[in-house]
Amino acid sequence: MTAFVDSAVPANAHSATLGPVSSAAAAVREFLTFRLGAEEYGIDILRVQEIRSYERPTRLAHSPDFIKGVINLRGRIVPILDLRVKLQCPEASYTDFTVVIILDIGATVIGAVVDAVADVVSLTPDLIKPTPQFERQGHVDPAFVTGIASLGERMLIVMDIEALLSSDEIGLVEQTVPDGR
Repeated sequence: MTAFVDSAVPANAHSATLGPVSSAAAAVREFLTFRLGAEEYGIDILRVQEIRSYERPTRLAHSPDFIKGVINLRGRIVPILDLRVKLQCPEASYTDFTVVIILDIGATVIGAVVDAVADVVSLTPDLIKPTPQFERQGHVDPAFVTGIASLGERMLIVMDIEALLSSDEIGLVEQTVPDGR
């Protein structure tokens, strides 16, 4: 299901001409939305390689709690991170809705475990409001939150997945899975 959210254009409006694209339309970005506990998050769809059902990864000794292990994805060894554990969500139970989002982060491919994938939304920059400035409290770290989007009754936490997985942690992943292939 794809939802287009733009305050200037009604959802049922269609353009009949192929004129120049406005700067607002050109700035529309798509985000994959997913749930972690009660919160809904969004990440840039261009970082998403694929979505897979959860399968138990092969555990690696001496890895941090949020690194669940690795899977073999068509011949490539991919580390699996549980975002629920990384973000200190209260409970990380595995259900039929639990999925792994395979992310392409630069030269690194990583799988991120989430509770469920919701949909893809298109957002213009004016719909993404700045994040309130606060110190890290609980599992919401302002360093990886790029903004908050209000979609009707829904609040979407727009996150920067690269900032979430700091260079130290990506380095740790690369050390855990030496050449990533």
